[in-house]
Amino acid sequence: MNAPERPRFAPRWLELRERADAAARAPELLQPLLQWMSGRPAAAGSGSTGDLVIRDLGCGTGSMGRWLAVRLPGPQHWILHDLDPLLLTHAGARLPVTAADGTPVDTTTRRGDLADLTAGDLAGTSLVTASALLDLLTREEVEALAEACMDAGSPVLLALSVAGRVELTPSDPFDAEITEAFNDHQRRTDQGRALLGPDATAAAVTAFERRGATVLVRPSPWRLGCAESALTAEWLRGWVGAAHAQRPELAPEAVAYLRRRLEECAAGDLSVVVHHTDLLALPGPAAAGSAG
Repeated sequence: MNAPERPRFAPRWLELRERADAAARAPELLQPLLQWMSGRPAAAGSGSTGDLVIRDLGCGTGSMGRWLAVRLPGPQHWILHDLDPLLLTHAGARLPVTAADGTPVDTTTRRGDLADLTAGDLAGTSLVTASALLDLLTREEVEALAEACMDAGSPVLLALSVAGRVELTPSDPFDAEITEAFNDHQRRTDQGRALLGPDATAAAVTAFERRGATVLVRPSPWRLGCAESALTAEWLRGWVGAAHAQRPELAPEAVAYLRRRLEECAAGDLSVVVHHTDLLALPGPAAAGSAG
């Protein structure tokens, strides 16, 4: 199936946000994941006995792998998926080479679209993961991903999906209008694809639970202050720019608003909380103590 072209992201933006992403991800989801994995035999086709096979969908520069590989014990084989060959080269060269317990981590890359993945493709996969990807999907794509993963018996960890809520301090009367327009932009129809945006996590919970999974959701907010001023400024430009693109009638108010906010950011007077959610879907009913 030839899917429409998906958004691609500049390595500079992905690297700029990596520290905030790492601080935001919900580490409390790792314990139920490890508990689930400990009760499963090594999957057929997973390589050496006991190896974890982890597929990172839309891997970008590999930030999810850099965060997660060193938090999981045991030898790991990472398969990095992305449409952008430049990002794949970048990611493949920078993943850790050892796991949490010092055992080896190795990496391969696959260029392709997640819409093409089937349960057969995922055979032997210990974990499917993605970061900042879920909200770029359609409802049909989320359903297909849930079906492929659950049919393959693969748990899924989806990090940093936009929640549609932003808190800026100090507040501004125009905050709510920009937020609403941005959320509409996230839900836009792009090349015939109706993106889920802030509705993606709820759609994913429904899709995975319908297929018998235990689903855990935890908050994973960016908390941006003076130390993250470069990221905050870049995020502001993108946030207001998307809102303006969605509602051109917001100009010139949006232009003046962005100028005000960038001045506050440069002066160290602005802090921002950008809300995201992390989701873990485990095939089968909840194990004792893993749900909540």
